[in-house]
Amino acid sequence: MELTLRTETWGTDDKSWLGSRHGIGECPSVTLDISTFTQAVHYPDGYFKSGIALGKITATGKYGPYASQTNEVQSVTVTGTPTGGTFTLTWSGQTTAAIPYNATAAQVLAALQALSNIGDNDVAVTGGPAPGSAFAVTFKGVLGGTDVAAMTASGAGLTGGSSPNVTIGTTTAGGANPAASDGTQTLAGFLYAPVPYPASGDVDVVGAMLDHGKVVNAKLPVPVDAAGQTDVAGRIIFY
Repeated sequence: MELTLRTETWGTDDKSWLGSRHGIGECPSVTLDISTFTQAVHYPDGYFKSGIALGKITATGKYGPYASQTNEVQSVTVTGTPTGGTFTLTWSGQTTAAIPYNATAAQVLAALQALSNIGDNDVAVTGGPAPGSAFAVTFKGVLGGTDVAAMTASGAGLTGGSSPNVTIGTTTAGGANPAASDGTQTLAGFLYAPVPYPASGDVDVVGAMLDHGKVVNAKLPVPVDAAGQTDVAGRIIFY
């Protein structure tokens, strides 16, 4: 008689996203609509990962992935091919120090972060250098996910070239995810424990949802921008 040895491997789900144990004793049971999740993102190993942000689907009362809000992106373009001088940017009543005509993204970022109403983690700048390439300024952190005020600019300090100036445009409007209107645009909580993907493909899968506690945003398995964090203010604390 030949015996076959079967080996099974068990692991511990990563809960580094959980900032504290506060609140986990009150995790409500929720039903996941598995048709709204993406395998490669949410259950690549055959189970829904703990820490997935959830939103409640209004029509069914079931839960799907939270449709995170959109961070606003504004463009800054130095026009007229100046050969010297400086320009400034103004946001919400605050004006930057002079920025060189041929600035890099790092220099524009430093100028914006020096404003009293923009924190170190509230904007990101890519693109450039000027005047040949535009800059993309993304509002994130506490300014993420909102329809922020448009920047204005002054090119009065630019010299040379042909009528040098600075133009501002909105590349991506910030605010609620325009593709979500089913209820998942509001953050409800986080899947607390991993849930196996059902072999039958049944959409009625029950899991525990953390809706009261502390969350380390940077360690979540699926990123959640700062915008949605205010949806559960007072119940979930992010840091």
